Amino acid sequence: MELNNEKDMRFYKLLEQLVTAMTDYDNVDKPHIESLLIEISSMLRLSKGVTHVFRNPQEEKAGIGEVLCCYDLGIEGKPVMTIRMVSSVMSIVTMTVFMSPDEPPLTPEERQKVELTIRTTLSFLSHRRLRDIVYNLAYFDDNGYPNLRSLSNYLNKMLIKQTYRGKAAIRYNLRHFSLVNQEIGRNAGDYAIRSHYNSVKNIVGDSGEVFRLGGDNFVAICSQDRLEKLLPYLTEANVVYSDEGECTNISTSAGYFCIPGDAVLRTQGDIMERIITAFQFAQSGGKEHIVCHNEELDNQKKKSMRVQQLFPDAVRNEEFHVFYQPKVDINTGKLCGAEALCRWFKNGNIVPPKDFIPVLEETSDICKLDLYMLDHVCQDIRRWLDNGFNVVRVSVNLSRKHMMNAKLPETIIEIIDKHKIPHKYLEIELTETTTDVEFRDLKRVVGSLQQAGIHTSVDDFGMGYSSLNLIRDIPWDVMKIDRSFLPIDGDDSDSSRSIMFKHVVAMAGNMGLECIAEGVETQNQLDILRENRCALAQGFLFDPPLPVEKFEARMKEGAYPVYYSDEQ
Repeated sequence: MELNNEKDMRFYKLLEQLVTAMTDYDNVDKPHIESLLIEISSMLRLSKGVTHVFRNPQEEKAGIGEVLCCYDLGIEGKPVMTIRMVSSVMSIVTMTVFMSPDEPPLTPEERQKVELTIRTTLSFLSHRRLRDIVYNLAYFDDNGYPNLRSLSNYLNKMLIKQTYRGKAAIRYNLRHFSLVNQEIGRNAGDYAIRSHYNSVKNIVGDSGEVFRLGGDNFVAICSQDRLEKLLPYLTEANVVYSDEGECTNISTSAGYFCIPGDAVLRTQGDIMERIITAFQFAQSGGKEHIVCHNEELDNQKKKSMRVQQLFPDAVRNEEFHVFYQPKVDINTGKLCGAEALCRWFKNGNIVPPKDFIPVLEETSDICKLDLYMLDHVCQDIRRWLDNGFNVVRVSVNLSRKHMMNAKLPETIIEIIDKHKIPHKYLEIELTETTTDVEFRDLKRVVGSLQQAGIHTSVDDFGMGYSSLNLIRDIPWDVMKIDRSFLPIDGDDSDSSRSIMFKHVVAMAGNMGLECIAEGVETQNQLDILRENRCALAQGFLFDPPLPVEKFEARMKEGAYPVYYSDEQ
């Protein structure tokens, strides 16, 4: 009896030590815990303890959880007890203990001690597992990528330890990745993103980390010496998208900030605002898709913010004026149409379109401006009709942002009908699109407008990613050929441009589309239009965009001189 009391005392002392070790969450000593479990299992004649950890019931049913061997004395045995515990987030832990057949069966008191030890161990494992699950939910997305919260935590540590000097931060996304998904399928697209992420992470190495903000948007932090390899990779990355090693090229839009060695940063915003600004400029549609943050970008951003602040009052005060650029039949000189273009008059000065149109394109403000322009064009047409002008069809540009408006055709028709304008006098210009969703919306809008007798034109044909599908599947009335197809006097590539222009015009004619070339500035370009039977032109050779009074004078004249070169 005394011996049993000594064993009891020893067991409870070991159990107390085990509980203490398992509840020291900040300094878990796994070897110490394992040694205590081995000593307890030996005291209770147990040969092995095996734990299974499942994240959810589905994993348990499939038998695909983690297997942990808490202790193993290397002795063959049979299971003598199994206990299962379910956490509040439905993670599951089970533990089975084994005993050699040569050992005498457990007494009721020993079974109580075994159960107490198992439950203590499972409580410890369940708590740690719960902490891991909560951590993973907080700091990783559903696909296992470090997320925005993980980025915030990383930046905080850099700021506290002041290890940010000499680092580079990069904000980027995969350009037109929706098209990649359409081409290779979503599963292969997910594989491609994983391949890309692993490649970037490999380049970054132990100098930083890569975080996924969602979709195809990422932030990378690394030492500046890694940029020499990272930036070229982001410019045109070749990523794997299948188990067989098939690849596709994926480029990015990226903004980065090299943190100076003498920088004093106080908040995450000191880093994030800079890379977001650079990233926005990289996305703006210019030539550069990899942009380094500098002071000039900050100045441009301030100007953009100023435009956005001034815009509501500018609309209320009608500071935006409609200018009209004539469209001309080059064979007869007849004025046959016009394009409505926006000019902003602020304090007696004209704000260049390049200083406000791209800014408004960043938000839904561009849609407000487009509808404002349509309304004012309708006001002008109504006045011309009332005053007996020989009115021509006017085209109005609409941003791609309008594709988000499910009731766009109804909105356009309502504005036109409010002014009692015959629909034949309006043409809506829409630019090419780059995603399947936008393509379907574009087809719907064009079809609805045509049913209402409103002309539609595809603007800047040849500049987008879906040109052939665009004119094959959507019933346009007019094709506007981008100026990039027209030869430039003195350019060695004139012949190739002329060949491309010839085929585009021929294609438009065969499809029954009215064809107009924009940006016509020289006699040589006019001659090429005639050679290729493109009858309509718009450009500075005839007129720049005109204020309404001068355009009305052109309508009264009705025609331009017919220009021919000396050789014709």
